[in-house]
Amino acid sequence: MMTKDTKPLIRQLAKVRFGLRLRLARENLQLSQELLAEKAGLHRTYIGQVERGERNISIDNMEKLAAAVGLEVWDMLRPE
Repeated sequence: MMTKDTKPLIRQLAKVRFGLRLRLARENLQLSQELLAEKAGLHRTYIGQVERGERNISIDNMEKLAAAVGLEVWDMLRPE
C-alpha cells in the first residue's frame, strides 16, 4: 500500500531504475554519453544526471532517451 511517506521513495526508485537501465542500454550499444545526448537532442551533462537518478525527468525526455537506445519507456520503468 502506497502511503504519503512511501511516495517519495517510489519516485526516487523509478528515477534510479530508469537511469540504470538507460546506462546499461547505452553501454550495450557502445555509445558515449555525448553520442546518446546527440541522438536524443539533449545535453551530455543531463544524460549523466539522469543515469545517476539525480534528475526529475519529463515524459517527453524519457521518450527521447528510450527511443535513442531502442527501448520503450515502459521497459525502462517496469519492476524486475
